[in-house]
Amino acid sequence: MPALVPTRHVAEVIWLGVTPDRAAALRSAPRDILRLGFDGPEGESHAGLTRPSDSRVTSQYPKGTEIRNVRQVSIVSEEDLDAIATRMGLPRLDPTWFGATIVLRGIPDFTHVPPSSRLQDEESGATLTIDMENRPCLLVAREIEAAHPGYGKALKPAAEGRRGVTAWVEREGSIAIGARLRLHVPDQPPWPHLAEARARGARP
Repeated sequence: MPALVPTRHVAEVIWLGVTPDRAAALRSAPRDILRLGFDGPEGESHAGLTRPSDSRVTSQYPKGTEIRNVRQVSIVSEEDLDAIATRMGLPRLDPTWFGATIVLRGIPDFTHVPPSSRLQDEESGATLTIDMENRPCLLVAREIEAAHPGYGKALKPAAEGRRGVTAWVEREGSIAIGARLRLHVPDQPPWPHLAEARARGARP
């Protein structure tokens, strides 16, 4: 029995980009097409089969530990970007400020799709596996502050639950602007003990 269920939710890719030098700046540069290898998008500084651990996983690894790279791609939805902009009182937000790799439209509440869901290009077959929800970032706030002085500090509360997801390449191929990505979700119910586990954390 298949473990992943194709859904009726299909997203349209409306913007693509890569962050060419993460050490210099988070800002991404627009592209018309992304060529995806198993190590991530071509020209993307977040690419690689492994990466040093960061603040997202310090409960599991000391910072800088070499781990599998499941943060090759950053995906946000147009709907979430519009909601963040509205909350911040801005007319729009440029996806380059977010270091976005893909902006798509058409999947409701995109940031909260289940981890391990897939986004598959209906033409090329290129497939991305969603790792987890992304988090508001100080580097994004700095980009917004540079463009709109006084607004950077508003990002974190405005972007809560709207920051999109991180993902990694499961099947190689190309994704172009205008591509249609079908959402496939795991065929399993939510873990009924999740709320209790989060509340208790590491406490015995």
